[in-house]
Amino acid sequence: MIETAPPPMSQPPQPEAVSPGIAEGGAIQRIIVVTGMSGAGRSTALKALEDMGYEAVDNLPLSLLPALVGPGAAAARPLRPTALGIDVRTRDFGIDAFRAALAPLSSADRVAPFVLFLDCDDELLGRRYTETRRRHPLAIDRPVMDGIRLDRQRVSPLRERADLVIDTSALTAADLRRLLRGHFALDAAPGVTVSVTSFSYRHGLPREADLVFDVRFLENPHYLPALRPLTGRDGAVGDYIRRDPGFAPFFDGLTRLLMPLLPRYEREGKSYLTIAVGCTGGKHRSVFVAESLADWLAARGVRVGLVHRELDRALAVAAPGFATEPPAGFARTGQVQPSSAAEAVRVAPETATAAAAAFLKDPE
Repeated sequence: MIETAPPPMSQPPQPEAVSPGIAEGGAIQRIIVVTGMSGAGRSTALKALEDMGYEAVDNLPLSLLPALVGPGAAAARPLRPTALGIDVRTRDFGIDAFRAALAPLSSADRVAPFVLFLDCDDELLGRRYTETRRRHPLAIDRPVMDGIRLDRQRVSPLRERADLVIDTSALTAADLRRLLRGHFALDAAPGVTVSVTSFSYRHGLPREADLVFDVRFLENPHYLPALRPLTGRDGAVGDYIRRDPGFAPFFDGLTRLLMPLLPRYEREGKSYLTIAVGCTGGKHRSVFVAESLADWLAARGVRVGLVHRELDRALAVAAPGFATEPPAGFARTGQVQPSSAAEAVRVAPETATAAAAAFLKDPE
């Protein structure tokens, strides 16, 4: 593995900021308001939060919001984390009404509202509605794209008010659930959970990434016939990249950059951090660097998950029954889901079909 070994990360001071649903001096009611563009995944998000233990309520009229989660309701019944779905379909929906309903919650002592806005590209939203033959709530008597444009006009002020924006354009349902668990899991221990993702620049940046590192400057194993069919998880590829004179200084600088950042993120109340590492094909260099970084973080006690986006996609094409729901990440500390779909490429090669084999043979 990696030779560089900076000193163990020091224990960060106690967080000063309040993350969703965590407060000092007593329990509070955690409330997540899920809003955004129609078709961007609100129903999927509410179902995921319900599976985590939240009480999920969709399309609650804004006038009834105080009765369900207002200060009086919190005092009258046991505290329970709640996820509320609110969008243009909600009765009496409007920006002013939304702000008026949220204001008393934000000022209450035992209530911690958190606004999650789900966004998506307009063109992709149009395809989703067209392919599923569902009617857009604002396009009953007009073209779908007209309804989408009107929807964006109405909800765009909520995006500015949101505590967290997730763009689901390039996310699968499993990806969205992984992100939500990273941010809102009720059983998560204090501190930052890090997700390390490898990706191909050819297929675009991961939109959920907080930090992005480009490793295309490293020597490319793709041009060696013996290494081309392998991935960054294979020892021969790792040895080749490790011998590159630029690798050790880069990795040393990367870890020295992250050492002071992670405690500061934790102090600011950030619970989930996504680090993306990219190369041309998303198969060799980015995979090896992502694996190395995940190992380095886990050795210092950081909760970390690992996802290889392009390898996961190749496996999903190869064996849809096996990988349509890839687990959240490859565990390094035992506190994240225990494997990734990319791991299955290594342990179950018999599942590969011609589609996946074509990618693994020549993704560049």
